Amino acid sequence: MQIVLVVTAVIFSLAAAGAIVRISRGPSLLDRVLATDVLLAILGGALCVDMAVNRHLNNLMLVVAISIIGFIGSVTVARFVADRREQTNES
Repeated sequence: MQIVLVVTAVIFSLAAAGAIVRISRGPSLLDRVLATDVLLAILGGALCVDMAVNRHLNNLMLVVAISIIGFIGSVTVARFVADRREQTNES
């Protein structure tokens, strides 16, 4: 079980580092929003691994809240960008 925990920790760390690099460098707003959504998914996955390893459900509400925040944020930015594109095409 310890080997699985170490492997998942390394994978989550590398994925989070890649998402943070994309957030800082991302050429557009959509790249940054997508990377933020990926980072929230990584955080949720790490919390789920913690719950599975330690056999508890203490972080379940936090995982649900993170998922909802990520979804609402992504949908909001996508609608904002779609509205901006429609305004640009009309001009």
